[in-house]
Amino acid sequence: MKQRFFLFFLLFSTYHVSAQREPDRIYMEGIQSVKLFQQNDQQSVPLIRLGSSDLLELHFDDLSGTVRNFFYTYELCNADWKPALLNPFDYLKGFTQNRLTQYRMSSIAMTKYMHYQALLPERNCLPIKSGNYLLKVFLNGDTSKLAFTKRIMVVDDRVNIGARISQPFNSSQIRTHQKIQVTVGTKDLNIMSPQQQTRLVIIQNNRWSDATYNSQPSFIRGNALEYNGEQDAVFPAGKEFRWADLRSFRFESDRVERVDRTEFPHHIYIRPDLQRNDLRYAFFNDRNGWNEISTTESINPWWQGDYAKVEFTLVPSGGKPYVGKDVFLVGEMTGNQAGDSSRMEFDTEKAVYKKTLFLKQGYYSYQYLTKDIRDRLAKADPSLTEGNYWETENEYLILFYFRPFNGRHDELLGVTRLNSRNFGNGF
Repeated sequence: MKQRFFLFFLLFSTYHVSAQREPDRIYMEGIQSVKLFQQNDQQSVPLIRLGSSDLLELHFDDLSGTVRNFFYTYELCNADWKPALLNPFDYLKGFTQNRLTQYRMSSIAMTKYMHYQALLPERNCLPIKSGNYLLKVFLNGDTSKLAFTKRIMVVDDRVNIGARISQPFNSSQIRTHQKIQVTVGTKDLNIMSPQQQTRLVIIQNNRWSDATYNSQPSFIRGNALEYNGEQDAVFPAGKEFRWADLRSFRFESDRVERVDRTEFPHHIYIRPDLQRNDLRYAFFNDRNGWNEISTTESINPWWQGDYAKVEFTLVPSGGKPYVGKDVFLVGEMTGNQAGDSSRMEFDTEKAVYKKTLFLKQGYYSYQYLTKDIRDRLAKADPSLTEGNYWETENEYLILFYFRPFNGRHDELLGVTRLNSRNFGNGF
């Protein structure tokens, strides 16, 4: 009886701690360069197909300089990334916790760190249900010592998703925004109430904080659900992403103004970025916020890449701060979030916004967004800093969730990826 009570208490405590965690966030000091992607493709979302041999690569660095016992587990979540009320034994096959056993000390790099990596999922800890999963990495088997969390999606392909990008119906947005029209073919799926049982999620450029959650289709035609409301899934188009090529700390690329090598780690100053909302649109190939860990002077960037302090500067028009606005440096390097870790500070002496990040050698893409200081729930806006142009190339990820009436979590039954330039679907 005591053993049963202890097991129940342990499971409840684990759930209670994890329920307070946020997706895609680093909690432990010294953890850097967390990357989770489809095998051999750094510019991909962490998605696998249920029952397939798909694998994800996990990489991260620990700047403590010593080997530590990192463990990981998965937590099943609903479409809104809140924990599902299921026991881990109901959605995991094998152990509920696994130790990360593959690590290597940095070499060549002046900054000393321990690099950890893994191919997930492993056979002895395998998700067996479709849906959203939160990957949690923690120390010494103690979930309260959380290092970081990352999103993982497991899809069970049971529906067909068709999507296209069009200009919005609203005349005031026709030249500045992009609208996503979606049709979901549900096949033999038994959907009694689409409003209650289904949810469609659309993410622009992997920025989950600004995703749209449409739970109600506009039309139902037989086995097809059409999502095409006049104000639904309308995104500001923005402009092509800025970039910083930091694959070499010795060769200064076109975006590097200077490198201070008297400091350790080196301090790299990126050329000041100008406000460009009044500049005409010009297309060029960008990476839509993704970054790639890579070097031009070593064999393996994962444990031979070095670190530097990198300073970004935004020059506002007229040298004046944006009234009532916070400015954020947004890209994968800041978790694609407009939050405390990406907020820029205004330098009154130089009349510019500044942000310094500790970055590993690689290629980074980013943009500047603003939010109303008084409205923390508002979506990030590129209109003041970047400008919005309908022609901009953007990537969209479309996810379809379904919950049976007797189900206890949201199942992920369809995924497609859409590009505003080539309208390509799939992965």
